Amino acid sequence: MSASTVKCSVYIATSVDGFIARPDGSIDWLQRPEYATTELQGLRYEDFIATVDTIVMGRKTFEQVLTFEHWPYEGVPVVVLTGGRLAVPAQLEGKVRLMNGAPAELVARLGAEGKQHLYIDGGKTIQHFLEAGLIDELTITRVPLVLGAGIGLFGEPGPEQRLHLLGCSVSANGFVQVRYARVRPHRP
Repeated sequence: MSASTVKCSVYIATSVDGFIARPDGSIDWLQRPEYATTELQGLRYEDFIATVDTIVMGRKTFEQVLTFEHWPYEGVPVVVLTGGRLAVPAQLEGKVRLMNGAPAELVARLGAEGKQHLYIDGGKTIQHFLEAGLIDELTITRVPLVLGAGIGLFGEPGPEQRLHLLGCSVSANGFVQVRYARVRPHRP
């Protein structure tokens, strides 16, 4: 399978001002009780993750996930992008593997293994895959909160990319989810 046949998707929450985490990487602001009590309209995480065969994330995102009480990706292989040494906890052996390389090279390698749908997660990782023109779909859920500072979803400068709206939904808790597909340039 070639890199062009592997789908790369982003499913992420941001504050209204576009931050995916606090400056220290914390996502505690997503854990408010009122967010858990309302059913999300639009593409639910459970439905999205059921279509994914591999999660690709950066080292900082992986380290943040390790602080969670439970491993949230049971049953889905995780690839952590790192150019250096990184300790994978014993309980995650066989569930997490380390890789490095350019996004197109990684997608090609995973495609050669038969992977068809990659969930790209983590600020820098998403930015690198966007820069490489590899993100096919973006699902962004805006949370009704202004953080004022933090880690932004989109880096600067980034390439201009045309998007096609797939859907927009509003949940009773104030979440606004927007789904886009990348418009691929026409080749002569």
